[in-house]
Amino acid sequence: MSLVDLIARADERGLAASGLACLDRCVPLLGGDDEILRPLWGNLTDVSDAAEWGGLLEQARGKLDAGADVSGEDGDEAVLLARRMLEAAPAERSAAGLRIWADACSVASLQIHRLLDPADDPSPLDSRRTGATEGMPPLVAAELRRQVTVLEVLAGHGAAGLRRALEVSTEGRRVLRAVVSRRNRGRR
Repeated sequence: MSLVDLIARADERGLAASGLACLDRCVPLLGGDDEILRPLWGNLTDVSDAAEWGGLLEQARGKLDAGADVSGEDGDEAVLLARRMLEAAPAERSAAGLRIWADACSVASLQIHRLLDPADDPSPLDSRRTGATEGMPPLVAAELRRQVTVLEVLAGHGAAGLRRALEVSTEGRRVLRAVVSRRNRGRR
């Protein structure tokens, strides 16, 4: 099943985790540490905690805004895309708003990985998200696999899949942190 189909079929928890995972993997661009989004992940374990989502999101935004100058220049497109993901996160944890956000985060995260991958990829991201993966650069291909994995795990296991989704996200964050570090060293 394509990434677009998985997002279209995901429930509220899957959508929130999908968008959050994309954002979590891009936290190194925003100067955040590995634990900054952990309270939001914890909020997904229980449907009754949905009301707390907005407050936890504001706390994360405040912490990430405080570190925003750490990781890039203001004109850096990858950093701007990551900031937009954070700002676009809906304050209410409802399927309608989360579906739009998860879809936008998917595109933004793939674009960020494309920008940071030295390999050229002229194919439109929409075709990648619908299954045309031949010749995809390695960093983008890995991000696409992570996005699909998060949605499949949550569709198959519900709240029990959150741990695996977080593990996938953590792995991707480590990869992106290394890429960002190399890129910053190259600019000096």
